[in-house]
Amino acid sequence: MSLTNELIQQRLTEKFGGQLTGWSLPYGMLTFTGPKELNLKVLQFLYDDAELKFQFLTDLQAVHYPDSIGAELAVVYHLHNLTDNIRIRFKVFTDIKTPDVYSATALYASANFMERETYDFFGVNFMGHPNLIRILNVEEMDYFPMRKEFPLEDQSRVDKDDEMFGRG
Repeated sequence: MSLTNELIQQRLTEKFGGQLTGWSLPYGMLTFTGPKELNLKVLQFLYDDAELKFQFLTDLQAVHYPDSIGAELAVVYHLHNLTDNIRIRFKVFTDIKTPDVYSATALYASANFMERETYDFFGVNFMGHPNLIRILNVEEMDYFPMRKEFPLEDQSRVDKDDEMFGRG
């Protein structure tokens, strides 16, 4: 029997019940959300289950939603079942004031650098990571550049003519 999005959702619902929400199929990729406290349990289940076999972490990144109070940062996992060639997306949300999420490095070795990069640019603290330090930015940097906390351009510049930028 081939693996389908419906079967994956059914297996996850059987295991985790109503704790997983936000089921959708953008561009045919099964996408769902879970509480950040369950991220490792969900990932472990997807990895170990004999039918599901999501044993390849394609990507891990964060997204900043500044208007979602209490859930400003989303950590997004893209997983791939190489046997059946199926991909899924799993999201967990966290508060920007306490951006603690459990590290997936014990399960996926590829999560090591991806979590470091996500920490470096978004400030997500991956608890249990073996070496969570900045990977691309300098250690002295006291902010996280991919957060939407700064204006896109310097409002104090006087050398810009708005008409040249289609704003006149």
